[in-house]
Amino acid sequence: MKHYERGEVALAVVLAGVAGYVDAIGFLKLGGFFVSFMSGNSTRLGVGLATGNWHAVLTVVTLVGSFVGGVVLGALTARACGENRRSPVLALEAVLLAAGAGLLALGFDTAGVTAVAMAMGAENAVFQRNGDVAVGLTYMTGALVKAGQRIAGALVGGEPSDWPRYVLLWTGLAAGGALGALTYVTIGAAALWLAVAVVTGGALWAERRWRSV
Repeated sequence: MKHYERGEVALAVVLAGVAGYVDAIGFLKLGGFFVSFMSGNSTRLGVGLATGNWHAVLTVVTLVGSFVGGVVLGALTARACGENRRSPVLALEAVLLAAGAGLLALGFDTAGVTAVAMAMGAENAVFQRNGDVAVGLTYMTGALVKAGQRIAGALVGGEPSDWPRYVLLWTGLAAGGALGALTYVTIGAAALWLAVAVVTGGALWAERRWRSV
């Protein structure tokens, strides 16, 4: 994270917030499954297999497959348009989120959730570097581990670290989750349109900010 400028860090924190927001909506909509936190879904898969809960197994397989599909689309978009540009991947994410929100509004729940999970997968390619994810935006275990490592380094006399940036990422996701839950209990899955607006705004801002990169 220390290699990114403040504008990029701010964008990353906002997108982590979007991930938390959308994941909370998905969690409540699906009754305990996630659209971006695949580690949690993987645990649910193991429990489902052990207890014979085949509905849970099918749900997790669908979500994981959709998420990975979104990662592939995001990675290909980043490669095709240039990894230093953020707007193409953000535009892809916004389109997928809008498709998901629209499908859910029409009652096509499975297709809608599939599109939303794909959007969350695609988001991780916003900060792609050399074909790999440089900053994970939809999962925070790695960010917390890095924060702890940087703090440990600073305590033993290492160079000033960037641990606050990793804490900000986690804070963004947690705050987004709270806002997503509050919005969902108020207006239901229509809350996804706010995420569409934020990501679309991020894409427009990123296009102006890094247009010549």
